[in-house]
Amino acid sequence: MATLIRSAWEQTIRGKPEQGAKARRSRRTSREDIERFSLMTGDYNPLHYNEELASNSVFGKVIVQGGVTSGLLNALVAEDLPGPGTVFLGVNWRFVRAVGVDEEITGEIEVTSVRDDKPICELATRIYNEDGQICLEGTATVYVAPLKPASSETQRDEAHQC
Repeated sequence: MATLIRSAWEQTIRGKPEQGAKARRSRRTSREDIERFSLMTGDYNPLHYNEELASNSVFGKVIVQGGVTSGLLNALVAEDLPGPGTVFLGVNWRFVRAVGVDEEITGEIEVTSVRDDKPICELATRIYNEDGQICLEGTATVYVAPLKPASSETQRDEAHQC
């Protein structure tokens, strides 16, 4: 007897999230973050390296790349909510406040809508600094890849249908 899959959400690792569900994650930025991001992307902007130029800029300090800041959201969606298999389909982010070196940032996501027909969610996204000020805010649309293996019963029935 075949196992009936009613929703693609049933094949995702964590299942269908509830609207209003939230997740948070924090980390402290470092010079190593800047260096690794530069090696990966080629972004060697003096605002990330040159103390003198950066201190005389509108930011008043060396800042980490925006990708370092927003990268915390990648970890949140892929590890916490909705969880393993999640990728971004689209984002709309505003970088409100720069993040400096050795600052603790906290990312927060909230599920604002969940599709029933596909494993797709809309999220409210925010990054806060250690003073509780918003550094990044916006929305994201994510897709959760169905990664759960089919049950042995489903696999056996599929093999007989071939």
